Amino acid sequence: MIDQGPSVTLIRNPELAQTVDYAYAAVAEAPVRAIWTAGACPLDADGATVAVGDFAGQARQVMANLAAALESAGASLADIVKTTVYVASSRRQDLVEAWNVVREHMGDHDAPSTLLGVAALGYDDQLVEVEATAVIIEEHEAG
Repeated sequence: MIDQGPSVTLIRNPELAQTVDYAYAAVAEAPVRAIWTAGACPLDADGATVAVGDFAGQARQVMANLAAALESAGASLADIVKTTVYVASSRRQDLVEAWNVVREHMGDHDAPSTLLGVAALGYDDQLVEVEATAVIIEEHEAG
């Protein structure tokens, strides 16, 4: 089954497990403009870590920050072709708590993603970080 987003076609292979809540691949036809984000962190506008100790709360701030970063590059969450979600925990329930928030923000656009439990992240009290790659299909005017 293939879903067409604004700039991205998400691929679901019927020979692979259909129980996952993400596509297995994403395709963007040329010409495209690619956007790579730094890892979005749970920081407020003053640079302070928000929602200390709260995986879901930090994931909400991370996704808001990711959406803002993409918007400043002329893109949106619907233009993402791949995310990597980092959670500073070895407990699966903590990873799932953060993942559920990420999925909620992505809506029907279930781009390919990797979810990782890591030992630590870069800021004090940071539990969640999400980096993304997005593409925008470039429109060409007929000449």
